[in-house]
Amino acid sequence: MPKWHWPISPDDVPKIVVEPPGPKALEIVKRDEELIMQSFARWYPLVIARGYGPVVEDVDGNLYVDFNSGIAVTNVGHAHPKVVEAIKRQAELFLHYSLTDFYYEIAVKLAERLVSIAPISGRKKVFFTNSGTESVEGVLKIARGYFKGQRPYVIAFLGAFHGRTYGSMSLTASKPVHRRHFSPLVPNVIHAPYPHPVRCPFKASDPEECGEYALAFIEDWIFKRLVDPSEVSLVIIEPIQGEGGYVVPPKNFIQGLRKLTQKHGILFAVDEVQTGFGRTGKWFAVEHFGVEPDLIATAKAIAAGLPLGAIIGRAEVMSLPRGAHANTFGGNPVAAAAALASIEVIEEEGLLHHAQTLGEELKKFFKDEVGEKHDVRGLGLMIGIELLDERKKPAGYLDEVLLKAFKRGVAVIGAGISTVRVAPPLVIPRDMALRAAALITEILRRYR
Repeated sequence: MPKWHWPISPDDVPKIVVEPPGPKALEIVKRDEELIMQSFARWYPLVIARGYGPVVEDVDGNLYVDFNSGIAVTNVGHAHPKVVEAIKRQAELFLHYSLTDFYYEIAVKLAERLVSIAPISGRKKVFFTNSGTESVEGVLKIARGYFKGQRPYVIAFLGAFHGRTYGSMSLTASKPVHRRHFSPLVPNVIHAPYPHPVRCPFKASDPEECGEYALAFIEDWIFKRLVDPSEVSLVIIEPIQGEGGYVVPPKNFIQGLRKLTQKHGILFAVDEVQTGFGRTGKWFAVEHFGVEPDLIATAKAIAAGLPLGAIIGRAEVMSLPRGAHANTFGGNPVAAAAALASIEVIEEEGLLHHAQTLGEELKKFFKDEVGEKHDVRGLGLMIGIELLDERKKPAGYLDEVLLKAFKRGVAVIGAGISTVRVAPPLVIPRDMALRAAALITEILRRYR
């Protein structure tokens, strides 16, 4: 079970002392709007001062249950003492010495740990990045480079979010705003339908049948009418769509997709940027589906909040020639120290098991309370509550729900068109998680 390491009582959270946003928060928001390019969309004016495990404190002294983990990043909680100590220790030695030009042991140690937990058989190698989008970009280059440019096409999926730089943005198909005005994009990307459990793009009677139709679409329409599979280098997929709405596909779809890539000699990559490092109750979400990928793109929770990402793949695939791919900051020694400590915390405190058991309890709670009207889905502590109207279409009040939760001390955000995204730090105590869940369902019941 997770330990409580922080100098506040979990029983005191949530705690609102000044109606948010308070005066200090508003003053900082105003300065932010004047000085920082507003190319991102904030959910509400939460201005963080400190973090304690699964709790964040704003600049006006309010304490919130953190149900988003800084977008699924702080899986071991905010300011875990083991991670903080590892950062301090490494910072006193050296802060940087470009790994793609020289050597240092802590990066090798982290690579050893990553290949030990990655669900890929045989010999594996690692390439370190600085973010999720950079990991995806690297996967795209590795796949095309592996085939020496002879397989220029890539298949991604509708509803996917892989990042906002040009390669990853070209793979993304979550919301038009991510791509609008930025063409031309990277060419030769084909988007296939994703078997959504509520809004299947085909006339299917259940999710498994939807999965079969989605596989058939690739075989019958893409491979027979659009591009020969011998020209496809890569299929990349989120095992659970994140930004797309916390969408869990049927197991037969992921398994069938892997068989399809093996049949045609196509590399199979999973984007585990949001789903990795225990979020779903396993190290990587693809493990729930019983398949092995060729490549894994990771980031977010790998270093407990410091910027770090990684690509983990079969050694023979991770074979770009010297000078073909590099970066300056990937594998930063301080971030690597945080990552090693974070992996140790997940193991020592049993966070995989906690995420699995608490996640199942939370999912059941949400289904019992609001499942008659809304769709509740997820794995581990990656739970989506898709808000639906009487026609089972996306409801239009997601932003109102999130703002009301914020006002009452729960920091929770959305995903997709109308999904409440529940992704607390894996160290969250059961009682705190259930208190926050009860507050959310109380708000949702007002919209009946």
